[in-house]
Amino acid sequence: MNPIQAGSFLTLHYRLSGPDGADIVNTFDDKPATLSLGAGQLSPAIEARLLGLPEGAHERFELAPGEAFGERNPELLQRVKLSLLRQLGDPDETYHVGDVVQFPGPDGQGGYAGVVRELGDEALLFDFNHPLAGQPVSFEVQVIGVL
Repeated sequence: MNPIQAGSFLTLHYRLSGPDGADIVNTFDDKPATLSLGAGQLSPAIEARLLGLPEGAHERFELAPGEAFGERNPELLQRVKLSLLRQLGDPDETYHVGDVVQFPGPDGQGGYAGVVRELGDEALLFDFNHPLAGQPVSFEVQVIGVL
């Protein structure tokens, strides 16, 4: 049996649920996920819980508030001018509280998302924290294969 190590290539089913118990991600009813441990596909705290698990393991972990996705950072609440939003995206877009807006990364590679928290005449307040920051989460995993 191959235990999971840093850099292992994994095939697994997993379920991530938030504090209300609702599934955020659940692969148990579909195809299993494949990923490389350490490539950033899972949070470091979740990856740390996988280390040492053998093929065939079926485990459930409870992660404390902030452990999986960090604590909420008030500095990640930022106002963005509507003029900039119109320049970067659809100039006729209408925004609502709760909308998730994708922003390009500063280097043009990748990007990041923010949730609209407040509407204003000239700017919108965005929350760039991970949606589960500061929240407890449950992680269930069934390890199918380890390479």
